[in-house]
Amino acid sequence: MIIKRLTFCLALLSTTSVLAQLGNPFITASASMPADWDRQAAAKYMDGRQGWWMTWPKAQRDHGTACVSCHTAVPYALSRPALRHALGEAQPTETERTMLGYITKRVDLWDEVEPFYKDNPNGPTKSTESRATEAVLNAVILASYDARQSKLQDVTKKAFNDAWALQLTSGESKGAWIWLNFHNGPWESNESQYWGATLAAVGVGLAPDQYSSDPSIAKNLMLLRTYLTANYDKQPLINQIGLLWASARYPGLLNKLQREQLTEKIFACQAPDGGWSLTALAPWKRRDSTPLATSSDGYATGLVIYALEQAGLAHKRPQVRRAVTWLRQNQDHASGQWLAYSVNKQRDLSTDVGRFMSDAATGYAVMALEKADK
Repeated sequence: MIIKRLTFCLALLSTTSVLAQLGNPFITASASMPADWDRQAAAKYMDGRQGWWMTWPKAQRDHGTACVSCHTAVPYALSRPALRHALGEAQPTETERTMLGYITKRVDLWDEVEPFYKDNPNGPTKSTESRATEAVLNAVILASYDARQSKLQDVTKKAFNDAWALQLTSGESKGAWIWLNFHNGPWESNESQYWGATLAAVGVGLAPDQYSSDPSIAKNLMLLRTYLTANYDKQPLINQIGLLWASARYPGLLNKLQREQLTEKIFACQAPDGGWSLTALAPWKRRDSTPLATSSDGYATGLVIYALEQAGLAHKRPQVRRAVTWLRQNQDHASGQWLAYSVNKQRDLSTDVGRFMSDAATGYAVMALEKADK
């Protein structure tokens, strides 16, 4: 398995090198870029994008709320508070408060709100998929904010209870959740169920007041742990990176040998410029048959570095220093964002929909850099 992955990564890196020599527009000439990053610009970009998302008609949901999107809302919720101290902010921004208000409203009215997507015309299982996915994301986001206050709110505990009630207790995916699947990688596709389970583990690990030791969820945690560990070996690299992140928050999910082997696989896929490409982390295939972008991107690089940092595997690693340098040098200072590219189809990166991957890239790049700067 490791040899196969190394062969794939080496082939990809060779392709990237050739494209760079041919002047591929996705390859960034980072040597000419600034050596530091702009927190204020990143915050402005993320606030603007989350604000736009919550007012976009397609994101509107019942009871005056908005969808909790994996590409924009989740990275925003996890990363925006990390900038607060450096920017001299005393409390969450208005955009954060609006987002949290929507989430807490939906948790409070869980038995009344409609699922994000209904079975018709979206598909025969979309109500069930979106309900379970939302429950997990609500709990993770609320737990991440509670962790900063060192106090588990009642609404967060209810969000977890809603998620546990929808956890699968039988079948091949026992311990996970039925996950939203529109065949859109990396968050709404066949491999996304495992990613969702790793996020649930992250949320449990983040939750304060020793929530992970609550005897009322011991059975749920056992099911989750068993699912994650039993299915680890057959996951694409991106999901294994997700488990590395989760293992830092919820210990025991990976043993020492697995961590060492995973670290080597990750570094084997590092591009010559110091970053990572999302294309290298799973066997994606675009629906429009256009070639995948093979250059380093902010999402893959930010996610990899943040997971390594959280797991305590980044200290004094030259590969990590090179990747942090790549992140510092590849922010678009005019917009504040880091670029990333769709693995589903070729998109215009200047459009609102085309920026979805860059929303995620910016969030994870911010988390990685703020951690590196501490």
